[in-house]
Amino acid sequence: MQDCRAEVWQLVDSRGPGGIETHIGILAGALQAAGQPVRVLFLADHGTHPLHRTLAGHGVPFEVCGGARGLDTRLRECPPLLLHTHGYKAGILGRLLGRLNKVPMVSTYHAGEPGDGRLRFYFALDRAMARLCHPIAVSEAILSQLPGKARRIENFVAVPPEAPRGDPRAIAFVGRLSPEKGPDLFCRLAEDMPEAHFDLFGDGPMRSALQGVHGARVQFHGMVHDMPTRWSDIGLLCMTSRHEGLPLAALEAMANGVPVAAFGVGALPEVIRHGVSGLLAPPGDLPALERHLRSWLNAGAQVRAAMSAAARATIIERFSVEAGLAQVLEVYREALTGRGRAP
Repeated sequence: MQDCRAEVWQLVDSRGPGGIETHIGILAGALQAAGQPVRVLFLADHGTHPLHRTLAGHGVPFEVCGGARGLDTRLRECPPLLLHTHGYKAGILGRLLGRLNKVPMVSTYHAGEPGDGRLRFYFALDRAMARLCHPIAVSEAILSQLPGKARRIENFVAVPPEAPRGDPRAIAFVGRLSPEKGPDLFCRLAEDMPEAHFDLFGDGPMRSALQGVHGARVQFHGMVHDMPTRWSDIGLLCMTSRHEGLPLAALEAMANGVPVAAFGVGALPEVIRHGVSGLLAPPGDLPALERHLRSWLNAGAQVRAAMSAAARATIIERFSVEAGLAQVLEVYREALTGRGRAP
């Protein structure tokens, strides 16, 4: 069993798969492959989680803390080399308990939307506590919300071997079915475009209502655990998000040669070059996005192939695992040096 004092712990509170969980799986696997002992801690037990399988495939150990008390006990009994938190709940508790136990800390801020009600309070508290750690932002918009010492490190993904493309008329949504992701807007597009096939991958609080109204036009696949094998069947990823950071679904699609049509929110305009590697509409402009989808459907095979190749090239050049890991390790060294720990 590896020494926990040499480990980097990745802390998250998660009920199901999403962008944060995908990022943790990629990062933990890359750290393990680079020879850095790593462990993933789930703050609470929400049952069997798809990330468990991913981590086991990378040979990364993981465990459930049992809440704040369990995390505090683990930090006191055998403090890790460094604690890296993801998400607001893990970030708030992790930074408080990490500070009390004198553990160097890094936090990645993945989301830029404040939410409503209680979530808005936690969002503000999470930002205010960024001074207790070395913060990482995944987009320029999120970076602007954090203290001056924050670093921007874009999400990164593995690039799979090139595969044949599927039906260009297959337009997909991949993400959580919640208001900020705009699955209702995706379904409205489906109703207006009978000439295309609309597939929706994901689950969330809006699924039941949307499926009841739009089930005849949209294929609801729910949460799937074999998404890497599904990209070859998708012609275009359509992102109708009202708010975004740097969505991993977009990077994964482009890495697989699937262009993205989206509203220009969050960091998407910095990733997608309109008309070259994807299609961008002004935020919230659904008619403009519909025009872009129709232009994709009416484009020739050569135009679509060129856009697919450009999307994939963007990921290879800017969002590879190697480039992203090097930047994360640099932040780790800064955090460890500041606490007098050997990097």
